[in-house]
Amino acid sequence: MLALTSSMAADIPRDANLSMCDAPLGHQTLQANDLRLPAAAIWLNATHIQWPQGAGRGTPASALPWRLLASRKGTLQIQVGQQAIGHDQSWPLQGNDDVRELSALSTDELRRLHASQLVLVQEDSEGRVQHATRIQAAKALDTLFAPASLNARLGATITQQPHKHAADQTTFAIWAPTALKVSVCLYPKARGKANGKLDLQRDDVSGVWSSTTQKAPQGSYYRYAVEVFVPQVGRVINHVNDPYAVSLSANSQRSYVADLNAAHLKPANWDTHTSPSSVKHAVDMRIYELHVRDFSIQDKTVPVSMRGKYLALTQKQSQGMRHLKALAQAGMTDLHLLPVFDFATVPERNCQSSLNAKVALTPTMRTQDCFNWGYDPLHFNAPEGSYASDAEDGAKRILEFRQMVKSLNEVGLRVGMDMVYNHTSASGQHLHSVLDRIVPGYYQRLNAQGEVERSTCCDNTATEHLMMGKLMSDSVLMWAAHYKLDSFRFDLMGHQPRQVMVDMQERVQQVTGRRIDFVGEGWNFGEVANGARFVQASQLSLNGTGIGTFNDRLRDAIRGGGASDAVETLVKMPGFVSGQEKSAHVAAQIRAGLAGSLRTYRMVTADGNVKALQDLPYGDQPTGYASEPSEVVNYAENHDNLTLFDSLAYKLPLDTPSSERARVQHLASALTAFSQGIAYFHAGMDILRSKSLDGNSYDSGDAFNVLDWSYKHNGFGRAVPELNGTASAKALSTSLLQNQKLQPTPQDIAWTRDAFRDVLKIRQSTELLRLKSAQAIQDRLTFLNTEAQADPRLIVGHVNGRDLKDYAALIYFVNVAPEAKHFSTSALAHQAFELHPVLADAKAADQRIRHEARYYASTGGFDIPARSAVVFIVKGGQP
Repeated sequence: MLALTSSMAADIPRDANLSMCDAPLGHQTLQANDLRLPAAAIWLNATHIQWPQGAGRGTPASALPWRLLASRKGTLQIQVGQQAIGHDQSWPLQGNDDVRELSALSTDELRRLHASQLVLVQEDSEGRVQHATRIQAAKALDTLFAPASLNARLGATITQQPHKHAADQTTFAIWAPTALKVSVCLYPKARGKANGKLDLQRDDVSGVWSSTTQKAPQGSYYRYAVEVFVPQVGRVINHVNDPYAVSLSANSQRSYVADLNAAHLKPANWDTHTSPSSVKHAVDMRIYELHVRDFSIQDKTVPVSMRGKYLALTQKQSQGMRHLKALAQAGMTDLHLLPVFDFATVPERNCQSSLNAKVALTPTMRTQDCFNWGYDPLHFNAPEGSYASDAEDGAKRILEFRQMVKSLNEVGLRVGMDMVYNHTSASGQHLHSVLDRIVPGYYQRLNAQGEVERSTCCDNTATEHLMMGKLMSDSVLMWAAHYKLDSFRFDLMGHQPRQVMVDMQERVQQVTGRRIDFVGEGWNFGEVANGARFVQASQLSLNGTGIGTFNDRLRDAIRGGGASDAVETLVKMPGFVSGQEKSAHVAAQIRAGLAGSLRTYRMVTADGNVKALQDLPYGDQPTGYASEPSEVVNYAENHDNLTLFDSLAYKLPLDTPSSERARVQHLASALTAFSQGIAYFHAGMDILRSKSLDGNSYDSGDAFNVLDWSYKHNGFGRAVPELNGTASAKALSTSLLQNQKLQPTPQDIAWTRDAFRDVLKIRQSTELLRLKSAQAIQDRLTFLNTEAQADPRLIVGHVNGRDLKDYAALIYFVNVAPEAKHFSTSALAHQAFELHPVLADAKAADQRIRHEARYYASTGGFDIPARSAVVFIVKGGQP
């Protein structure tokens, strides 16, 4: 742990200096400087600068000398063709290449240098500027400061004093190596004037500013005032919250001082409480993805004051909680919450519900609406305030979040969270920018001209920079240690370095002393694609880590087409479960997914040859991409894009009965449940969830996103979204929404719910559907019905349980055809196959299977009903 410089704060009388703390979030300009220059040069380390886009090698100007100009006050003025003015120091750089060295300064001088305005210039013999650029400083800051700051404890830390009459002390620590001055403003309450202001002391080696005071007790509030030079703005005082804030006042106006170990912030028996021990290996996870507000906003069995809040998940007798408890009893292990850290876009006081909206919200309505998915991070370490009973009270969200976790654990569910470290909601001087207003240009990933990359949708962060990587690691550890989360899903994880993810998981597990599972989106795109900046935490790069990535190969084969297809493409690509796709290639993709999309798994392919899955193409990538089943997350639906029900509304014939649409949906759940790897389900998929054809409902409001735990309505046609695309596409979508026959009956919703629980029970009942290694899957899983003349709409998978304390054998059939199928092979004759006990039970949801599925021992034949997922087992050495 870094020893931070500290000074005890004395009582501070209210004066003009203190009144600055009463200013709103934002900045005060001390010295304006709107010098518009790109940041085309890059510090490679503490002393070397590269200028690849400047007057480079082979140009007439390449021999011109480089000079680094610095202004402590931020008064530099540069104009090409004229001499630079406003600098108080300058240094020539050595060398004659695109990389040159600043050798004139000591390490201490280099550290102080970065608190100045810096510009790199090339000048002619008369001292006139020919080229000028700012310099991207992240690598220099990492070299100069990060080694001493990586172990620093940042944020507000309360230290209890040994004498009971002595006031506790609070240490504030913030990493701001480029700042000229840092102060902390102290507030007794969430609103009202400051009652103290404390100047922090800088540790020159680490760049950490810190100080200790007795004037910031538990339950008070604070905010930083950071004096720093901001390129293209000037020297400013930024009034900004703590990036390490563990809670805040409403609308994130002030950071909250809290000791997370304090008794009043914990539910009863929190310290001795443990989460369910249902997951021994990553493939044991069955994950249900849920949004806090969706869960309860219209659940009339939840008190009105708790609807849409954390506390709704503590109401054990509500319809929603009874649903979750039943899922846990059926075999669901993990509940993954969409972002519940502090995000930017929902007003935390007096927001407006759109539950009764019939059409898409206007842009103005969206700014006041209570709903958002939450992928716009503001403070990574603080629970979101709009889900608390009182967002103004920083203690409420901490306590209520923990009450929610404890309640979910008590009904049998581990809790995970969707983490969004790949971008922030804003950068620069925007009021929703936190990190970039403390260390400008460091935390965001920049392009060659120094502009913030936005490939993720928003302002990308640079987790390859050491202190951004530390922030992410510290944050995950905090959620695991203090909120007892068991698993994490990482949004756009491919934008983060593989090694950072591996180190973070190892650290979190070591500190907490328990397994913490990581899964994430391993998509390979943007400025980091194909390892352009580092080895990514992407699908093709995570082999051997045990970190799971979402399996788009299986998803696309199940649904047909891609995740974001236009309506015309949706209609043309029916997908496997629709039963209209008679492609051997699609069937092979389904089998590959059932085998965990493992690189080395070998099977008969569409051309009749035996190949490894890594040799089967999926666009320009291999179908098989993982080395172990723990590295694959199988799914058919999640919060992104159209729900499966809505996708099938476009794909299935209009005259498909409601009961058959339910069966088609269920087949997708069954394929996920039967696939080797981690099983992942979107909340409501088990009750035919619809978002009224809204393919991107992140900000669409309650009417499109709500869940109905009374099972009366699935949401289809509840409201009309903003329809995009061609006129014919809009016309088709409108006609579908108006078609009453597409709305499922309550009976079909209930059937889907119960059939889903049955396949969960089947997966839970046997390790043969969740084998622990690639070798075990290769040795035990075999696909049948792969001959050229076979109907590709029938998938047959046989799993050998020899020498295991499990079923002696298991065979599953997924028949997506609208008619029954018979399959026969002499290799399975004279065995003791019987219908899986869950399906044979008199209370089984799918009575069609119970009455029509048959095994004929004399021939090795099986009757498989239309649109059904059937499992037969041979009893063996189960304990």
